[in-house]
Amino acid sequence: MSGYVSKHSGPQEKVEKKKKGGIFRFLLRLIGTLLLIVILLAGGLIGYLSATEYKPADREEVAFEGEASDKLTADKPFTIMTWNIGYGALGDNADFFMDSGTMVKTASKKRVGNNLDDIVRFAVEKEPDIAFFQETDVDSTRSYHINELQKLRESLPGYLSGFANNFKVAFLPYPVPPIGKVDSGIATFSAYPVTASERVQLPVPFTWPVRMANLKRCVLVSRLPVEGTDKELVLFNLHLEAYDDGEGKAAQTKMLAGLLEIEAEKGNYVIAGGDFNQIFSNEDTSVYPAQEGKWQAGEIDVDEFNGDWQFIMDENTPSCRSLDQKYEGADKDSFQYYLIDGFIVSDNIKVNSAVTEDLGFAASDHNPVMMELVLNKSAGESDNDKQ
Repeated sequence: MSGYVSKHSGPQEKVEKKKKGGIFRFLLRLIGTLLLIVILLAGGLIGYLSATEYKPADREEVAFEGEASDKLTADKPFTIMTWNIGYGALGDNADFFMDSGTMVKTASKKRVGNNLDDIVRFAVEKEPDIAFFQETDVDSTRSYHINELQKLRESLPGYLSGFANNFKVAFLPYPVPPIGKVDSGIATFSAYPVTASERVQLPVPFTWPVRMANLKRCVLVSRLPVEGTDKELVLFNLHLEAYDDGEGKAAQTKMLAGLLEIEAEKGNYVIAGGDFNQIFSNEDTSVYPAQEGKWQAGEIDVDEFNGDWQFIMDENTPSCRSLDQKYEGADKDSFQYYLIDGFIVSDNIKVNSAVTEDLGFAASDHNPVMMELVLNKSAGESDNDKQ
């Protein structure tokens, strides 16, 4: 009968349908297998990070190594330096992905070595009586597992030195390629005897699971006896939060203020120094204006500190530069600079000078800050001394 069309599939059509169905089922199984692998890997990573998470106590004793033969006396000038050394890998050749740059691996092993040599050379030349270092790696993938603390100790004999972890992660999976292992922190060097020191945990603004592979910031508190007085010089080495929404910085600053006030109420001499990642409100914040799209520093309201404190930063020279681009070859006039490194000093200490050394950010994205001070002897005299 002409025009008749069969409603039943022929043998060839059945074969084609079977093939398509088989391919579809194969793709579903493949996708399911891949998803399962991803879930297992993610679960394994979370389990590993959870098992290896750095969980410091609120307060931990810190042992100091080395020898110090000098004596700290009142009415005699001494110097203190603070320097974020950028784990030896953030020289003028580097930008950084967290600051809108592109680099994760920011230096070769040779460049890290050269940066550390420059850092040590400056410290040896200036020979500060006390030195605060931040971002000091002891065993990190990003700095080729070079023990930077040990290099500082070997290069700076005649100092006692202590170290506290700020960042300790067995494996940091972010970004791609991953950062890997990080074992880093803050180090205090003193040419004077240190009677006690402890790591004091600061508030952590991150929640699980981000917290497991993030910084656990602290202050390294060290106590130095002052000859001829019954008081101590109490040092606070710090590196406050950088990449948070601002609440972390505020909480850490508030806790720091409380710790400082406790020591000041005892009549002790008190110095807090380091990388605040914030500018003091008493400084001219227009000196290095914020540029759109760049990492922005926070601000510490100095009026929120109880008592009389000196907030010290050198406005003449930036202490930090942006890492959104390399510094070498850049237009220096339009670059984003910051004032975020400095000191908070109790009012029983006279500050003779405070200078940020302009090193052109060659070995680190921070410049060192040097300060000369004198402890006011009358402020530290005991009742017996006054009779």
